[in-house]
Amino acid sequence: MTAQKGPALHCGADFCPRSSVGIILVQTDFSHQIGQLLMIGIGGTTLTREEERFICDEQIGGVILFSRNVADPTQCAKLTRHLRSLTETPMLIGIDQEGGRVSRLRPPFTLFPTARRLGEYDRPEVTYQCAAAMAAELTAVGINLNFAPVLDIDTHPANPIIGDRAFGATPQQVIRHALPVISGLQDHGVMACGKHFPGHGDTSTDSHHTLPICDLTPSRMEAVELAPFAAAISAGIGCLMTAHVLYPQIDDCRPASLSEVVVNDLLRGRLGYDGVVITDDLEMKAITQGFSVADAAVRSIAIGSDIALICHRFDLQQAALEALRQAVAVGKISKERIDRSLDRIRRLQTRFRFDDRQTPDRIATVVGCAAHQACVAAVR
Repeated sequence: MTAQKGPALHCGADFCPRSSVGIILVQTDFSHQIGQLLMIGIGGTTLTREEERFICDEQIGGVILFSRNVADPTQCAKLTRHLRSLTETPMLIGIDQEGGRVSRLRPPFTLFPTARRLGEYDRPEVTYQCAAAMAAELTAVGINLNFAPVLDIDTHPANPIIGDRAFGATPQQVIRHALPVISGLQDHGVMACGKHFPGHGDTSTDSHHTLPICDLTPSRMEAVELAPFAAAISAGIGCLMTAHVLYPQIDDCRPASLSEVVVNDLLRGRLGYDGVVITDDLEMKAITQGFSVADAAVRSIAIGSDIALICHRFDLQQAALEALRQAVAVGKISKERIDRSLDRIRRLQTRFRFDDRQTPDRIATVVGCAAHQACVAAVR
C-alpha cells in the first residue's frame, strides 16, 4: 500500500466520507492532490476494501469501467454512485463505448453501430442522434466520460486495431462524423475523449501487444492524420487520448504518449490545445516493453499530459502514484507543472458537472429504450 502522507480520510467499507450532511475532510497536503492525475481500473462489480481505501485516501481523479465491472444497469448505477461518494472533487467515470466491437455495455444497453457503419450511412444528423442516445444511457448509470470518438483514419488495410472503429479512410469523412459524436455526447452531459493522438490509423501492429511504428513525414501527418484532431479541438472536445505509437520522423526515441515533442510541442504548441490529455493504458505492451508503468506515468505527466491511465493492476496503480509523488518531492516534476494539470482537470469537472439522474425510473425508461433501438436500426 502507498505510504500515507498527511491526514488520512479513514475510508472503509463501513464508512462513507460524504455523509448525509455533506461533510468531508479536505486534504491540505499538496502531495494528496497528485491522485487527481490518475485514472484507474477496478477489478469487479463492487469495490474491494483496498480499492475503496485507495480511491478515498488518495482522492483518485478517475475510474475507467470495463465489462467486468458491469452486471446490469442498476448495479452499474450503484457502483458509480459509490465511486462518486469517495472523493471531494467530482470524479471522472469513463468507459470505452464507441459502438460495434468496442462496447463495454452489453444488452439491455443499446448496441450502437460501428463508426465505419455510421460513416457509410453518411447522415451526420443520425450520427448525432446515436451519440445523444448513447449519452443518455451513460448518464442514466452515472458515467460522465466516453473514450470516443476515434479520430484515427482508416488508411492502412492491415491495421489490426482500428479498422471499423474509424469513420472512414479520409480526414474529411472522419471529421464529418466525429464532430456530431462530440456534440451528441457533450450536449447531453458526457465528456468526449478523442483518440489516439496523433493518429493510429496508418499502423500494421496493435499497441496492446507491441510498439507500432508510423513512419510518416510531418507534412503528411499535418495534412491527413492531424486534421481530425484539429477539428475536434476547434469544436471544443473535452479531452484527448495519446497513442502508444512511435513516429520516428517526429520523435525517434519515444512513443507519442511519452514524447515531449508530440504532447508539448505538437499538441499543446502547434495545435494550441489546452484541454485535458489522457494517456492510453500504460500497462499496454507498447509501453511496458521499454518502461515500467511507474516511470511511464512520471514521464507522461512531466511532458504535459494530465492524467495517467492504468487499467488493471492495483499494485501498478499504487506504484505509479508513489512515483509521481516522489518525482514532485525531488523536483523532477515541478509543482507548477502539476498545478497546470490540476487546473485543466478542474475546468473539465466544472464544465461537465455531473447531474445525478440515476433514478430507477430513469434507468428503466432510458437504457435500451425503443427510441434508441429505432435510431440504430435505421443504420444497420
